Amino acid sequence: MELWEEKERKFSDVLTVKELMDYLAIGKNTAYDLLKSKKIKSIKIGRVYKIPKTEVHEYIRKSFAAK
Repeated sequence: MELWEEKERKFSDVLTVKELMDYLAIGKNTAYDLLKSKKIKSIKIGRVYKIPKTEVHEYIRKSFAAK
């Protein structure tokens, strides 16, 4: 089993900001910057962001493609 697959199992299909931070190994400010700038698409329910994992994967793909 690869590390990516192992990490994948720990998270549901929709992430919270805290889970996004853990998933990408980023800090809180960076996570909120990515969401507010819409680099990672999300929905906001009340004060809580819900981030589809597919959008995180898309952000990663775009980030690697830009290099």
